[in-house]
Amino acid sequence: MAVAEDQAALDEQEALILDAVDRFLERDVRPVAHDLEARDEWPAKIVEKMKDLGLFGATIGEEYGGLGLSAATYSKIVERVSAVWMSVSGIFNSHLIMAQAVERAGTEEQKRKWLPKFASGELRGGIALTEPDAGTDLQGIRTTARKDGNGYRVNGTKTWISNSVQGHLLAVLVKTDPQAEPRHRGMSLMLIEKGEGVSVSKLEKLGYKGIDSGELVYDDCFVPADNLIGGEEGRGLQQILGGLELGRINVAARGVGIARACLEESVRYAQQRKTFGKPIADHQAIQFKLADMATQAEAARLLVEQAAKAYDRGERCDLEAGMAKLFATEAAVHNSLEAMRLHGAYGYSKEFNIERYYRDAPLLAIGEGTNELQRIIIAKQLVARSPA
Repeated sequence: MAVAEDQAALDEQEALILDAVDRFLERDVRPVAHDLEARDEWPAKIVEKMKDLGLFGATIGEEYGGLGLSAATYSKIVERVSAVWMSVSGIFNSHLIMAQAVERAGTEEQKRKWLPKFASGELRGGIALTEPDAGTDLQGIRTTARKDGNGYRVNGTKTWISNSVQGHLLAVLVKTDPQAEPRHRGMSLMLIEKGEGVSVSKLEKLGYKGIDSGELVYDDCFVPADNLIGGEEGRGLQQILGGLELGRINVAARGVGIARACLEESVRYAQQRKTFGKPIADHQAIQFKLADMATQAEAARLLVEQAAKAYDRGERCDLEAGMAKLFATEAAVHNSLEAMRLHGAYGYSKEFNIERYYRDAPLLAIGEGTNELQRIIIAKQLVARSPA
C-alpha cells in the first residue's frame, strides 16, 4: 500500500510539473519561437522564465537546490519543449550535463559551491568536449592543462560548444598528461569560467538557432586546482561519459518531440487540404505516410521511456540510451521529411514550422555521438551481454 501511495504521489507531482511546463510553452515560447528562430536571437526572456520554473536545476538533487527529477520525468519535459522549439531544450540540457558531472564526481566542497548556483540559473553553462580534430574520438583531444603552482594553464580550442557565448562557465575535457597510455588516463575534467585567457566566437548553423554555439580558444588560461572535478587527474573521460547517457536520453527525447510535432501538424494539414474534391487525409497514399509517422513517433517514445527508467534504476544503460538515441533521432529525420513532402510547397515555406523541423532534425543524428557510433555501441553491448 505504501509503495502504491508513493507512486501516486510521484505521478501527481509529475503531472503538476508537466502542466506547468505546458503552460509556460504555450504562454512564453510558442508565440515567439518562429520570430526568434528566424533572427537566430538568444531567447533572454525565455531563459528568465526557465530560471523561475527551476529547469536549470531539473535533475540536480534537492539538497543542492534542484528539483531532483527522475530521468523519466525529465525526458517528458524535453519532449514537450522540443515539440515547440527544440533550441530551448539545449539551453538547459547541456547545462545539466555539466551539473551532473559535478554532482556525480565532484568533491563535497565542489558540490556545495557550484550546484546551488547551477540549480538557480545564476551560473549557466555546458560541456566543452569537441575540438576541430576530435569529436566522436574524444581520446584524440589536444587541449592541455599544465600544472602551474596552485592551478593549471590551459591551452587549446573547443568548437561547436552550446552555451559558450551566453553561458558563464563550462566543464572542459583536457589532457593533463598527453603522454599517458592508455590515452584516457591522461584526461581530466575541469570547470573553467570565462575571463582572461578565454576567447569565444559564435558559429553559424543551418538549424538549432537561438541557442548559441561557439568556438573557444584557451590561451594560457589559468584554472585553480580546486576546479578540477573530483580533485583527481586522469578521471575526466569516465566522469563525462556517465553524463552522456543522460545526454543521449535527452537527445532521443528531442527526437520524439520533433517526430510528434511533425505528425500532429501533418494530421491537421491533411484534414484541411483538399485535392480532387476531398481532404488529402482520405487518400490512401497520405494515410500510409501518417501511419508510418505515428508508428515511428510512438516507438521512439517507448524506447526513450525504457532508457530513462533504466537510468533511474541506476543501471548501466548505454545500450538502451544508444537504441533510444538512434531510433528516435532517425524518426525525427524521417518524420520531418515526410511532413515536408505532405505539406508540399507550404512545407518549404518559412511561414510554416515544417522547414524548421527539417533543419533541426539532422543535428540530432550527429550530436551526443553520431548515429553510426550508436550502432557500434549497441552491437558491442549485444555481444558483451550475450553468452559465447
